Amino acid sequence: MSRWTSPLTLLLLAGLASCHQTEARPSSSASASTTPPPVSQAAYVDSVVSRAEALRSFRADLRERPAALDGDYTSREALVRRFVHAVEQDDTLGLVALVITRAEFAYLYYPSNPASRPPYDLAPGLMWFQLQESNRKSVLALLRERGGAPLGYVGHDCSRSQHQGVNTIWSECELLRRAPGGETRRERLFGTIIEREGRYKFVGLGNEL
Repeated sequence: MSRWTSPLTLLLLAGLASCHQTEARPSSSASASTTPPPVSQAAYVDSVVSRAEALRSFRADLRERPAALDGDYTSREALVRRFVHAVEQDDTLGLVALVITRAEFAYLYYPSNPASRPPYDLAPGLMWFQLQESNRKSVLALLRERGGAPLGYVGHDCSRSQHQGVNTIWSECELLRRAPGGETRRERLFGTIIEREGRYKFVGLGNEL
């Protein structure tokens, strides 16, 4: 495994290993099986630190300053089709590669996000922590419930969009899939998508599974 493997990937792999262990050896209580694995670090908000200083600190250890989203997904449809392929292949790393990186979050997403400004003033470290936790749990649920099997993809629809600076954020997205009986079902299998200067990636993979 590469030394630069992302924290989200490591957490997902740890979570998947935990799931396999749980399946092989039933827990002694219901609460034991539903307790999420511990996270690698705590998150907190220091109200004394300014937004600018908090963002500078968050960026301090980043090795890159991206000017654009990584990847070659130049349409929402292309991104969603790659998502479908990764799910059908039970490909954890493939899903992680579709989500914005910490550097993309720090330089391209956070600065224009309304939650980073008054009256919310959510610190970048806390917002990133919450996003990572949500994505980790969502991917584990997604692969547990849908991984490794054909989805019967027909199309998708995102009913809401919001402009944030040069970004367009697509949300309330549903995947249209053909069920074995032939009927078309709508499911929320992923969360928000960022569109920036003709490129697309996922911000969140939150789902209803």
